Amino acid sequence: MNEIVEIKVLNNYKIWMKFNDGTIKVVDFMPFIGEGFTQELLDHEYFKKVEIESGGGLSWPNGYDFCPNFLKDHVEDYQLTMQQIIS
Repeated sequence: MNEIVEIKVLNNYKIWMKFNDGTIKVVDFMPFIGEGFTQELLDHEYFKKVEIESGGGLSWPNGYDFCPNFLKDHVEDYQLTMQQIIS
């Protein structure tokens, strides 16, 4: 089973994550937020409250969550340039 073991919230609603098998991936969450109860995640301070849940996925205080298998196997990796990483 895939599990996220480390995360870093980046600018523009992207999250860098490391999985238990060593895979590193950056996911752009903008396509997944902004409507209904996910609208509050557009507040970047709230977005940064993301945590790794006990099952190795991601979750926010409002209950919105993502399965680690979905994030690793079915969501495209966002390719960042070094300038995007440091800014």
